[in-house]
Amino acid sequence: MNSPKAARRNLVQIFCVPLLVAVLSVVGLVSALVGDGWWDTMSWTALGIPVLLYSVFIWRRRPS
Repeated sequence: MNSPKAARRNLVQIFCVPLLVAVLSVVGLVSALVGDGWWDTMSWTALGIPVLLYSVFIWRRRPS
């Protein structure tokens, strides 16, 4: 069943982190297309953060 804590979340709380990951991905993709130099650094960083978050959450979810 649903926990009381999950029932109290509003739409902003539910979609805040996925929206942040989406914005980071778009910034990374656009910066990769725009230029070279520090743009490449920004694109690697912005595209690496969602991958890092995914890896951390998968690793934490694994049973011991």
